[in-house]
Amino acid sequence: MADESESQGRLTRASSFVFLHTEHAIYAALGLLLALTALIALIDAVGLTWVALRAMGGAEQTLEVVDRLLFLLMLVEILHTVRVSMRSGRLTCEPFLIVGLIASIRRVLVITLQSSEITHGKDWTAEKEALFRASMIELAVLAGLILTMVASIFLLHRARTDGGPVGEETEANTG
Repeated sequence: MADESESQGRLTRASSFVFLHTEHAIYAALGLLLALTALIALIDAVGLTWVALRAMGGAEQTLEVVDRLLFLLMLVEILHTVRVSMRSGRLTCEPFLIVGLIASIRRVLVITLQSSEITHGKDWTAEKEALFRASMIELAVLAGLILTMVASIFLLHRARTDGGPVGEETEANTG
């Protein structure tokens, strides 16, 4: 009976070891791909910034640069989440809330530019009015979503026992 229990214990430890290292290998590959994607997005953002500078900061070019930079920030935040998950062995929700917050802000910027283009037109048609109303409803929903995510991030920070930001584990957390 003791031999059976001991062999089950060894099997459990061995499978745990294999799964843990497989998980770390996948996280490492995912991190590498995210880093490569972020690097490509950064190079593209530099190019877009150069084009916007040459266009003397037109609204559409500026929005495109800000949109690309916010996308890059989302990639970096996801990469941070992968790093934290590998180090701590836990998946935290705060980085995902931050990515959602950035994505919502990106969408607000795009809707705002589109709505401004609609309202500056000389001919106000029923189709433009419907599009404008739909945009305002989407902005209201996004505003509520942004407020909810900010409140959630605030509550998560207050609930942390060590008071530090996610990813900076203290000895008590990593032990």
